[in-house]
Amino acid sequence: MEFDKIVKLIHAVGESGLSEFSFEEGALKISMRGGEKQGKTVEFLPKAVEIKEEIKEKPTAITGKIVKSPLVGTFYAAPSPEAETFVKKGDIVKKGQVLGIVEAMKLMNEIESEYDGVVEDILIGNEDTVEYGQSLFVIA
Repeated sequence: MEFDKIVKLIHAVGESGLSEFSFEEGALKISMRGGEKQGKTVEFLPKAVEIKEEIKEKPTAITGKIVKSPLVGTFYAAPSPEAETFVKKGDIVKKGQVLGIVEAMKLMNEIESEYDGVVEDILIGNEDTVEYGQSLFVIA
């Protein structure tokens, strides 16, 4: 039997799913036995422990105008890691002034103030993931 035919035979038997195969032709004797099929490994994790934290302070109602994220992405408070933040709590801002950046799909989108006023609160941290419509700033 030619070498190419033997290789084809080995592949055919391997793909067939047979666990054992024997072939004899004259002085040629081929015997193959498949390995044990490996089962899927399933890893069981311990049950998650629920942690409850008591809220010591009552949430305060937000007073002022809210600037929300127009898209999902990563929030950046400064134009580069070495630069100062666009705004800080207490800064006076004008309508159209850049408050931060939301990166989405490698595009940097400036978040501009929709109002004139003072930055009363910054509700998001640098490099935090933001959702569409999530509150970012409070302008008083």
